[in-house]
Formats: sequence, C-alpha cells, structure tokens
Amino acid sequence: MMTPAVLLIDDNEDILEFLTDELQEKYTLFTATNSEDALALLLQESIQLIVSDVMMPGMDGFELCRTIKTDFDYSHIPVILLTAKNTLQSKIEGLEIGADAYIEKPFSPAHLQVQIANLLNNRSKLREYFASSPLVHIKSMAHSKSDEHFLETLHEAIYRNMDNTELDVEHLSRIMNMSRPTLYRKIKGISHLTPHELINITRLKKAAGLLAEGQYKIFEIAAMTGFQSQNNFGRSFLKQFGMTPTEYARVKKEENL
Repeated sequence: MMTPAVLLIDDNEDILEFLTDELQEKYTLFTATNSEDALALLLQESIQLIVSDVMMPGMDGFELCRTIKTDFDYSHIPVILLTAKNTLQSKIEGLEIGADAYIEKPFSPAHLQVQIANLLNNRSKLREYFASSPLVHIKSMAHSKSDEHFLETLHEAIYRNMDNTELDVEHLSRIMNMSRPTLYRKIKGISHLTPHELINITRLKKAAGLLAEGQYKIFEIAAMTGFQSQNNFGRSFLKQFGMTPTEYARVKKEENL
C-alpha cells in the first residue's frame, strides 16, 4: 500500500533533516528549501499534504500558501504552516489565507504527527462517506470554495450527460473545457477516484435517488443512468452500496411508510 506523499519546505537544512527523520516511516517525503522549488515539485508529483515554514527568503510561507490555495490545480491540498512568529496576528493571517493548520516553533514532533494524520484521515473519511452513501452530494468532499464550485460544475456535467453510455474522461474534459491531464489530476487529488470511477459513482447515486422516488422500474433506471444493461447496473450498485437495487428500493419504500 502506497503511503501518502508529503512535501516538506524549509530553508533550514537541519530542520528538513529533522522533519524527514520524524516522518519518513509513515509518509513518502519530498523536500524543498524554497517556495519556487516547492511549486516546481507540485507540477511533477501528486502531493497529498504540505508542511511549510513561514520565514523563508523570497516567497515566504504565507505567500506560498496563498498561491497554492488560489491555484485551481492545488487548492485541495492541505497546508500546515510552521512558524516562530507566535503572535495572534500572524496566526490569523495564516488561517485567513487558507492554511489548514498553524504550528508554532518550537513544536512537538508528536503534535505535528497528529495534525498531519488528522488532516489526511478527515479527508479520507469524507471521501469514503461520499463513495459509500447513496444520497450524499459530491460537494461534501470540498475543502475550499473553488473546489466546491469545481465539484458542483463537474456534477452537473455528468448529470446532463447521464444517459450517454460512452461518457468518459475525454468527453468530460471537453464538456468542462479542461485538458484531460488537468481534469484527471484534479479529480484524483480531491476524491482519490479516477474520472471513470467518479462517473460510475455519480450514475449510481442518481439511480439511488430514482429508486428512492419509487416511480420507475429498475430496467428504466438502468437506462436513464447510462448503464448498458440491468445486470451490469445491479452488479455495480451492489458492489458500491452493499445491497441490490431491489433491496434499496424496498428499504426506501419502508422508510416512507
């Protein structure tokens, strides 16, 4: 099983070495000594969390965090800022620009470990909850306004083309007016799903909503949501939600009595 990729940024080599020693058992680590190198690394690697010092020459940690959180490609990545500035004003500034956590130096390695684990676990739980719960909306996975807007737009694009059995990442990238690699990377970064998997889950969630309404037969719902056969739909529904469409429809009917 692959460990989460964490990017460590600090202009002090000793601190980078210290952080690496503390974190290397649990995470795949990448390091940078300045913000410019860090941004270059983000282009090359699929980073899941960033730990950055604030006080750095050139672009400091605040500006780096602001850049990441306003960049469509990276705004979903959680950022932890480390700083020797322990004033309330600097803490407020860090949180206002979108930092997900703010840790004052000197800090306890255990504290940092817990913050990293909590941020990654919370995101993982939200992704699992979305994928396993038939009626939970895709935007439940968003951690920023830009990500929420992206997920809502993506959701609408899939819904409008739901009955197209050929809908795939190529079609979706054209509809979203995005390059295929950018769309793939963004979907994967937020949801840990491939575009194909997300399209399939969105189909199944739409089907769950139609089953809950109780107005259509299962073969009709399969066709309306883009499945090539009722059998294919039934197998996919069972695999995703742990019950057959018939069982789900019955449960929903009983709830509404």
